[in-house]
Amino acid sequence: MAGSTARPTVTPAAGRSADDPVNRVVAISMDGLNPRAIRVLGRSRTPNFHRMMRQGASTLNARTARELTLTLPNHTGMLTGRRIDARRGGHGVSFNTDTGTTVHRAAGRYVSSVFDVVHDHGRSTALFSTKTKFALFQRSWKPKIDRFTVDTDNARLVRKVTASLRRSPRTFTFVHLSLPDQAGHAHGFMSAAYLRAVRRSDRLLGRILSTVRSRPALRKHTLVALTADHGGSGATHADARRAANYRVPFLVWGPGVAAGRNLYGLSRGYRGPGSARTTYRGRQPIRNGDLANLVTDVLDLPRVPGSTFNRSRRLNAFR
Repeated sequence: MAGSTARPTVTPAAGRSADDPVNRVVAISMDGLNPRAIRVLGRSRTPNFHRMMRQGASTLNARTARELTLTLPNHTGMLTGRRIDARRGGHGVSFNTDTGTTVHRAAGRYVSSVFDVVHDHGRSTALFSTKTKFALFQRSWKPKIDRFTVDTDNARLVRKVTASLRRSPRTFTFVHLSLPDQAGHAHGFMSAAYLRAVRRSDRLLGRILSTVRSRPALRKHTLVALTADHGGSGATHADARRAANYRVPFLVWGPGVAAGRNLYGLSRGYRGPGSARTTYRGRQPIRNGDLANLVTDVLDLPRVPGSTFNRSRRLNAFR
């Protein structure tokens, strides 16, 4: 990655692992972020995405779920570590509007989430979203989400996120931002308006990163992971066969993370997919659905029950 400088490899002492300092995770989903925009805008216009890449481990060639490149299905995968198809053990959320149901009804069985695992081990959780349809997740896991906040104004939502991080940081905080998706549908993905929305999103990301960096208790113990539910091309992202729709970023930043490294180079068992749309057979690409068990892994918690993505916990961002 341009401008990155890898640090010397440091081997943890016997009985310790590189993620031991991490006791808190902030996961950010940047709705509709086509990773090509990060390359086109470059470091000068997206300094905070590039900061995560330079100081952390990353790839701009991760994948969505294979079945659909839609918002609710892919966010459900991020939270459960499952594919979509309920007939094959997936979470069953194939719809993209809030129908008043739950994830469990969609799957025909109870579907555990990262919120379940964190909460059931005595730790705290929060979900902040800019879309009202994320009420699906509150209905599904209400007892397990300690704070649920929806605000359709992205900047105002980030102010609430940073205030929460300063005053009462949770063990796991999930943040959903939607400016790229809004601009993509209104003006076209990769249009001038879309690129402006990505730049605004970069500034919002910077506020979260700066809040973490400015407080020693957060800086020394907080991992930030960022991915997206889909990319986009033209004015849509519905065609799951298009690379512009199924290719997403996956960035990891925080204590112990290998600076300037590619996640594929750090993660045994994963295979870079090139430009291919991948199946669920054979060696897998990094997917946005790997997020759930990345969180449980770095927090030293059990895997999300029923999950398949990153179940081996080979997604590694650490030295």
